[in-house]
Formats: sequence, structure tokens, C-alpha cells
Amino acid sequence: MSEDRIIGRNAVLEAFRSGKTVDKLFILDGCQDGPIKNIVREAKKQSTLIKYVTKEKLDSLADHGKHQGVVAATAACEYAELEDLFALAEKKGEDPFFILCDEIEDPHNLGAIIRTANLAGAHGVIIPKRRAVGLTGTVAKVSAGAVNYTPVAKVTNLVRTIEELKERGLWFVCGDMDGELMYRQNLTGPMVLVIGNEGKGVSRLVKENCDYVASIPMKGDIDSLNASVAAGVLAFEIVRQRMGQ
Repeated sequence: MSEDRIIGRNAVLEAFRSGKTVDKLFILDGCQDGPIKNIVREAKKQSTLIKYVTKEKLDSLADHGKHQGVVAATAACEYAELEDLFALAEKKGEDPFFILCDEIEDPHNLGAIIRTANLAGAHGVIIPKRRAVGLTGTVAKVSAGAVNYTPVAKVTNLVRTIEELKERGLWFVCGDMDGELMYRQNLTGPMVLVIGNEGKGVSRLVKENCDYVASIPMKGDIDSLNASVAAGVLAFEIVRQRMGQ
């Protein structure tokens, strides 16, 4: 069984009541008895994403253990608040530099992005609550410990978050093949780097709210880089420009 799964009604309920951070709650579709309602009530207090799924899906999530109609996916680490990211930038005396992940689904990609964020001196990573991987055990492992030093904030609405951060003086650049060459853009100052989904790229609404669209020069025979590799290339271009100020 995966280290970031809790199965069974009593175990899941106790996880919520103990204050453990639960990313997602999976419940057998149609199951609405008293104990399940208690679990749902606790989940809503924590604003946990609730998904109603088939028995086959639950069986798979629980590695065919006795799940009693409920499985919880827990976070390997505590999430930060956006203010924690600003506080880290202020502590270092630097312009804020964040990486925003637009629906990254592969835990290996998210883990690698968090590792890159740490090494590039970013002050935190922002991920959405829905349609994206959270801080699972795999993410923590792939990050090589970076999750312990680089705060990760989870937000409900990416576009609203972008608007809020713009009001606080941050500029947004997203990676996209149709953008202007990254070397020709001014990526200094308070900056948020946006990395899109592995298959779809940056979503339309998020892209429309970005100030810059940056492309990476590529000379090979395939048309795109892995999301975490693209994040690394773009993040260190921001580092290069900051060092040259």
C-alpha cells in the first residue's frame, strides 16, 4: 500500500480529527450512511477535495485492502500559505520569485520542479487544489528533501491567485512554444514562472493572464521538453538575468 493512503472508515476519520493534512478523499459512489457523513463533514472543515468513485477505483487505491467505502490521500508534508512565500523572499532580502504549476499531474514532475525551485532560489511553489498532484510521498522523495525547505502553497483558483499576486506587484511569465524567445524578455524583478500541464500545456485562462509568454530554443526532432525540464531551463534563465542586474 502506498505510504500516502489511509484506508477504512475509522482510520480516515481519526486522520481528520488529528489534524493530518488530507489532499483528497475518495468515497464509494452512492454511499451516504452515518459514518460516511461524519467523514464528509470533517473533510469539508478542512476544505478537502472529495471524489465519489467506483468500487473498482477504490479497490485499486487501497491495493485491494478492506477500505469500507473510503480512502484518503494524505500529504507527505504540510502546505504553506502564500504569505509564507512572501515572508521567505523578505527574509532573504530578494524580489519574490515563485513557480506556479498549472495542473501538473505527474508526481515525478512536481517533485523535480520543487527541487529545481529550491536550487534556483525560488521562494516557493504554487499548485492548484483540483486536477493536479499534491504533496504525495513520491513527490517528497523525488524532490530530494527540497519540500522541507521550499514552501508549497495549494490554492483553489489559479486565475484569482494570479490576479491577487499581480495586485502585489508580481509579473507572470509562462512557458509556451508560441512565445517570444526567453533570452529576449526582461525576466527580472518580482516574478512568477508558470509551468503548464504535461499534455495540454498552460491552460487558456492562465495564459491570457500572464504578462509574458516565453519559448525555449529547441533544435531537435521532437517538439517539446518534459514539464520539469522546461521549468529548470526557464527558472535558471530568470536566475541568470537576476545575477546580471
